[in-house]
Amino acid sequence: MTTNFIGLPKEGAAQLANELNDLLANYQILYMNVRGFHWNVTGSDFFELHAKFEEVYDQLLIKVDEIAERVLTLGHQPLHSFSEYLMHSTIEEAVDVRDGGQGVDHLLAGYQVLLTKQRRILSDAANFGDEGTAALMSDYVSQQEKESWMLAAYRSRSHN
Repeated sequence: MTTNFIGLPKEGAAQLANELNDLLANYQILYMNVRGFHWNVTGSDFFELHAKFEEVYDQLLIKVDEIAERVLTLGHQPLHSFSEYLMHSTIEEAVDVRDGGQGVDHLLAGYQVLLTKQRRILSDAANFGDEGTAALMSDYVSQQEKESWMLAAYRSRSHN
């Protein structure tokens, strides 16, 4: 078995890099969606959602950089064009969303996509002995599960 410069099996690193690139594409589309929600939100929840969406897109941007750097650490190249992101992303662009509740719903749906992908990467990383990728995914899953719970609680309040 041949290993890469960080001691992981080359084939496993390639598989994980592909999965991380897919995840990166989804993060980039979700980031742009949430940025749009922040810019365009209107209504009675404007102040709290405008601030919340900014907090979320700041966190998404940090993760975009971390994922791209992890792909590089595995010895591969991260996707870096929006045409590639659109091609690889399961999350679709959300255009002209002004209603804050719809923005939150889109965000929750996006988190569901990310959580599913991250759990799969976490499992695959563990199988290949890639503690670095596993730790990153574990942190993301934990944070997004809590964020999803809080957003779902917010949405149940706003539906009453």
